[in-house]
Amino acid sequence: MEKELQGIPENPGKAGSDKARNKKLARFGVVFAILGLLLFAYFVRKAGVSQIVDGIKRLGLGFLLILAISSTRHMVRALAWTKCFEAPYSLRFRDAFAARLMGDAVGNIVPLASAAVSEPSKAAFVTNRVPLLASLAAIALENIFYSLSVVLFIFSGTAALLLSFSLPKPLRIASIAALVITIAVVPLGYLVIRKRLKFVSGPMSFFYGRGIAKAWMEKGIPGAKALEDRVYGFYEGNSQRCIGIFLLELCFHAAGVTEIYVTLWFISELVAPTLLTAFILESVNRVIIVVFKFIPFRTGIDEAGTGMLSKVLGFTTAIGVTLAIVRKARDLFWTAVGMALIVRRGWSLKNLGKVNEGEKELTAEAL
Repeated sequence: MEKELQGIPENPGKAGSDKARNKKLARFGVVFAILGLLLFAYFVRKAGVSQIVDGIKRLGLGFLLILAISSTRHMVRALAWTKCFEAPYSLRFRDAFAARLMGDAVGNIVPLASAAVSEPSKAAFVTNRVPLLASLAAIALENIFYSLSVVLFIFSGTAALLLSFSLPKPLRIASIAALVITIAVVPLGYLVIRKRLKFVSGPMSFFYGRGIAKAWMEKGIPGAKALEDRVYGFYEGNSQRCIGIFLLELCFHAAGVTEIYVTLWFISELVAPTLLTAFILESVNRVIIVVFKFIPFRTGIDEAGTGMLSKVLGFTTAIGVTLAIVRKARDLFWTAVGMALIVRRGWSLKNLGKVNEGEKELTAEAL
């Protein structure tokens, strides 16, 4: 991949503007990280350090079971990704699994990172196996199926929360807002697929027409259109496979519910967990991940949200904060594995920054 990038002509002016932009984003990232740490410290102190430590001690070696369950989440999404390739291209499961771990690691540690960084990085990590454009199209498809499953999961969890528990007014308003948003997203997604709307090239053309990032848009629009054609072509020619991919995405959420249930079973002494409470906690966790993806490890946000919700569900705030900390430790473990794989392959975060910029050029050139 690095050799391919060497062939891309470098624009000194563009490189300078990108460098300035990255520095600005890094400063914002540091600010958010500090605020997250302060929020983390506040909720840990409020919940009670001793109670949290006791909960972690009760978990003990059960953390290995948590890691085993969480590994299935990475596996099913990696498998779903491999199912999104069309002949003559295919990707081995082990390559998809490693690329997913590496891409998620990048998304977790890079300040203000999001799917715009972690997902393209996954495609970059397998360019020795499949062409970049084919990999990007498969990633886009997998994320569409994943997004649909997230909408369904959040809707179900939020409805269960509203129907099963008496909520404080702020939480009730937030839950109703989440329901309204998910109800609006489903028909919108159906309309996009049904009408073959240009969900990438359309907005890019809009910005191009108004002179926003005109040079980049001009180069990127053909690649975006090709990507959309691949996505719609896959949907029309592989309807049976689509069902299997969507079921794999649902397995991802089922593993998340199981993980929370098992964690609560270990750390909660007084209140026994139920599948309903685990289901609600996982659905709310999805909301937190979607909204606060730009904060590394969602530091402080997880503890605040999970702690407050756990109290509503009958647990103590300390149990909720402990649950969030255990999940963060799980994320740290898989991030360490992903970074180890990156180092083993001779990559660095600096190289990945070049990759994400170079992908835009390579996608256009592939056409």
